[in-house]
Amino acid sequence: MSLGEDVQQARDEHWMRHALALAERAERDFDEIPVGAVLVSADDTVLGEGWNLNIAEHDPSAHAEIVALRQAGRRLGNHRLVGSRLYVTLEPCAMCAMAVVHARVAELIYAATDPKTGACGSVFDLLADPRHNHRVQVRSGVLAAAASTRLTNYFRAKRGKPPLGA
Repeated sequence: MSLGEDVQQARDEHWMRHALALAERAERDFDEIPVGAVLVSADDTVLGEGWNLNIAEHDPSAHAEIVALRQAGRRLGNHRLVGSRLYVTLEPCAMCAMAVVHARVAELIYAATDPKTGACGSVFDLLADPRHNHRVQVRSGVLAAAASTRLTNYFRAKRGKPPLGA
């Protein structure tokens, strides 16, 4: 790995840990599916952050990514979030993937893949469609095991099963 790749990996892991902390908050404080997202500028300033709030807000669109994008848009006074990077603990669904395109996010970095509704390479690959007027660079697998374990254990608890590793 080159020095530049090492720096990028360290930066990605830093922000993904931030997103994982938001996912933990979703589960602990709101009993929501533990997904967290943080949007940062090119100079690593937090523009917006969020966690799943669909249950708490009775809003099927209140996914972590959408919450973070909305917060950033309000903060910047602009729906275009050019040059930003979105870190999310679970591969975005179709709705969230297209919101990322429309917001002109530069990079999407996600942890765990979503084999049921993932729209960034798993089930669909919406961001790779050449017909879009904006391209988003995608990286995946950053701290994937931690994100996947948290999600798995959340659903195991809902089914009355012990957590993995217990």
